[in-house]
Amino acid sequence: MDIRRVAEHRKRDHLPLLLLADEQEDMVERYLTRGTMFALDMDGATAGVCVVTDEGDRVLEIKNLAVDPAYQRRGLGRALIEFVADRARGRYDALQVGTGDSPLTVPFYEACGFVRHHRVENFFPDNYDHPIVEAGVLLKDMVYLWREL
Repeated sequence: MDIRRVAEHRKRDHLPLLLLADEQEDMVERYLTRGTMFALDMDGATAGVCVVTDEGDRVLEIKNLAVDPAYQRRGLGRALIEFVADRARGRYDALQVGTGDSPLTVPFYEACGFVRHHRVENFFPDNYDHPIVEAGVLLKDMVYLWREL
């Protein structure tokens, strides 16, 4: 397993993975150019990606975290989070992530040491051109989780 920073061809080379975590391309474009992207490679293939942005006030935000389904349930998402947290420690006070209130994603982030912080009501209906459903749940509010560094 190798984690590297991706500087070029982010969208061209990684869009299918990015769309696993954020299924509307124009939403990905909102943060992709201003964020820092990391890719996790295994067996010569990119198995996961993570995009983080500086949100000011010493807060770093995970905007996109995706692992190829063929590589899921192997700890790679957690490895990307820990990589980002280790790099951010000392320069940032907290790592936050916004996600839908889904039975798949919220428990994952909580298992990685995040706690619920706040929510943005109607985020998904207000920002996506179609209903977003995850694990059978229609997503409405964005739930922000927080982890001190």
